[in-house]
Amino acid sequence: MIQIQGLHKAYGDHEVLKGVNLEVDKSQVVVVIGPSGSGKSTLLRCCNGLEVAQRGMIDICGQRLLTNGKMLNDSQLNALRTQVGMVFQSFNLFPHLTVLDNITVGPRTLKKTSAAAAKEQGMALLDKVGLSEKAAAMPASLSGGQKQRVAIARALAMEPKVMLFDEPTSALDPELVGEVLSVMKLLAKEGMTMMVVTHEMGFARDMADTVVVMDGGRIIEADKPEVIFTNPSQERTRSFLQAVLKKDA
Repeated sequence: MIQIQGLHKAYGDHEVLKGVNLEVDKSQVVVVIGPSGSGKSTLLRCCNGLEVAQRGMIDICGQRLLTNGKMLNDSQLNALRTQVGMVFQSFNLFPHLTVLDNITVGPRTLKKTSAAAAKEQGMALLDKVGLSEKAAAMPASLSGGQKQRVAIARALAMEPKVMLFDEPTSALDPELVGEVLSVMKLLAKEGMTMMVVTHEMGFARDMADTVVVMDGGRIIEADKPEVIFTNPSQERTRSFLQAVLKKDA
């Protein structure tokens, strides 16, 4: 579903990605971890064209997104983005629209779904994320965890083949993190292909098929969670995990 080869991305003289290779198969959950500034979010944003890497190749959902700095044109990119849902740290809900309208606006405008069908789908998604009673609420009245669950429902409304999550719980109060992770776990169990950048090591340990460790713009190792968390091959991984797990203890 996602194939990345030899990806290089720089901002001026600062090289953020230094030859990244990665594959995500259908229904796989790949969790990307590593210290701040290691290139995790930039890698994720390259996968839906929010960032353009200067060198390398990205295939996503069977389509060539990028070849050595050359992207799809705008109409092709917009079509591809309907297949690739993305959830950000900040929820990016439309403040002037109700919760239900936030979820239905994409299908109605981009996929020309009828208002009735979009509403039915939107209510089903709100039920899925445990927020059916908030359909008529405005985003300002929601907690951070509720906003993020609406953001996930909004991404799912486009019926994507792949979901990208960029630190979806990092802006939340600790007691609200669990409600968002529970929705992500449900998606993983349903077979959604997911690439997740997160500092939530419990989620990585429990739900990942593969844990990818980044440092300094490179993938330094990638393996099953039981290997990464109990017997990593790299000393840098070991020291990173010790620091993170000690902080969480």
